[in-house]
Amino acid sequence: MMEPTTRTEADRDSKFARWIGEVPGAETIRQCIHCGVCSGSCPLSVYMDRSPRQLMYLAKDGFKIDVLSSFTIWLCTSCYACTVKCPRGIQVTEVMYALKRRAIEEGAYPKRFPIPVLAREFRKMVRKNGRISESRLVFQLMLRTNALKLLGLTSLGLKLIRTGRFSFGIEKIKRTEDLKTILEALERDREEVAA
Repeated sequence: MMEPTTRTEADRDSKFARWIGEVPGAETIRQCIHCGVCSGSCPLSVYMDRSPRQLMYLAKDGFKIDVLSSFTIWLCTSCYACTVKCPRGIQVTEVMYALKRRAIEEGAYPKRFPIPVLAREFRKMVRKNGRISESRLVFQLMLRTNALKLLGLTSLGLKLIRTGRFSFGIEKIKRTEDLKTILEALERDREEVAA
């Protein structure tokens, strides 16, 4: 857990607080009573720098920097235990997903931490090709997080290539332009909601 620090009104970002309240599933976040059920039901809360309860509190009050720089959002396994047990109906897991997306968009994620790197590379591949090539995704992940570990996986990679389970090919859908049009429209809608 992180050491408590003093927050001031100047640390708040009112636009971020408004945005979090408009995230689908977080409409009732202002009604959070900080009961701690989300933290108590989270199997990974003991490993988080901030508990889910603390993160919800900071998010609803607009402490954007504290929220987006927290490892908590990256450790969420999407088990939905917090969402199921929340007495106020806050969909904490959906909030975590939204915070991950926002952190990636703003470049506020830990640079060599595998989870945000995987999410970013996955998104880039889908935007470009309409689907992912698993071998390329794993290669990009390892290259960006721990390049030396790639050397240790050389023998496994060679075995996978020999058995035809590892492909260097790029998988693509036929009409990538249509997908780009759809994704751009979704991003415009999300920006309008955020504004």
